[in-house]
Amino acid sequence: MVGGAMARGGVLRWVAAYTCSVSGDSVYFVTLSWAASREVGAGAAGLVLAAGAVPRAVLMLGGGVVADRYGAWRVLIVSDLIRCLAVLAVALVHGARLAALVPLSVAFGVVDALFMPAVGALPPLLVPAERLAKVQGMRVLGVRIANLAGPVLAGAALGTVGVGGAFGLAAALFGASLVLLATLRIPRTAPTEFTVKPESDSVPEPAPESAPEPATLLDQFREGLHYVRAHARLRRLVIVVALSELCFSGPVAAAVVLLVAERHWSGGTVGWILGAFSVGGAATGSVMAARAERLRHVEVTIAGSLLLTSALLLTQGATPRAVAIGVAAVLGAATGVTMVLTNARVQTEADPRLLGRVTAVTTLGTLGLSPLIYPLVGVVAQRWGTETFFVGCAAVCLAAVMVLIGSVGSGTSLREPAQQP
Repeated sequence: MVGGAMARGGVLRWVAAYTCSVSGDSVYFVTLSWAASREVGAGAAGLVLAAGAVPRAVLMLGGGVVADRYGAWRVLIVSDLIRCLAVLAVALVHGARLAALVPLSVAFGVVDALFMPAVGALPPLLVPAERLAKVQGMRVLGVRIANLAGPVLAGAALGTVGVGGAFGLAAALFGASLVLLATLRIPRTAPTEFTVKPESDSVPEPAPESAPEPATLLDQFREGLHYVRAHARLRRLVIVVALSELCFSGPVAAAVVLLVAERHWSGGTVGWILGAFSVGGAATGSVMAARAERLRHVEVTIAGSLLLTSALLLTQGATPRAVAIGVAAVLGAATGVTMVLTNARVQTEADPRLLGRVTAVTTLGTLGLSPLIYPLVGVVAQRWGTETFFVGCAAVCLAAVMVLIGSVGSGTSLREPAQQP
């Protein structure tokens, strides 16, 4: 009973820390974009943002190795500490200067490459496998709340205390996350090691006690890639996560902005549509956090949510203003279901010892590659209209359904962990 209470307290503290961290991210990116556009112009501001996106993508897989080697909890604490100090330093030197913005963007991208894999590797240390879906529901709820509140807080700070004050707010949010993580107690012991049969799609088996641990970071990096390649069912799940989240890690939001301009709607409509999307996702997170453990037919539910997502994307670009806001709310709810169940399934399926590296691969396929799609949004919208981009995103989600079908019937549900030591 005491252990269960400690686990619940640890999960709530982790979710609160993660919500603060994502809110800090939102405030930081809005402030950085604003400061860069005022300093060097809207066109060159994209280069400032890219200065952080490139190291994040390049170093993401290495960040997974670091999380597995040194522990996700330690990596998260160090990451929040560095981000807090870096943003605070720029705030104190009036960070609207280009000489401060570019190094900050690069440093932030490097630290993000460490932070993101560690975030995915920590929940299995807090709860048993059968509760991971519930924890993912709570995470989605926190993310949607942060994505809704972060830009509002950033706008208020920029309007009242300026760029330095807004960066200071981001630093305070990272600091709050740091304090919560520093006081977090990890109730579970180190995970049991597993090996996987390269030519099999079966459940990994416990490794012999004498199994050698890769000696170097490079060896561990190679081990992680080999593990994902060799585990066919996990490999399909990673692809499903990448395809289902790729468009929603930023490109769809950019397309909404272009759609509003294309339809000559008011600027406030962007906020209504994106806000409705976040509210829908938050509602899903609340429901999944309460009921995910009772859910059966997980693969069918994921496929259904992806099909609904595709249908909604097909209508998003061709609906009146009021309907578009409602569609965005349902779209947020549908993507929330997919995010909760697919990420929980990956965490259930993967070897806990390699979870940081597995999370790094899935994150690279979503947040890491999304900057490459941003130019495509503008090109497609200009040549064929924004509706065409939404159609392309619908096709990507349908591709995720096709990949998912290949894993149906192979085995375990979220209620029955794939790995039994």
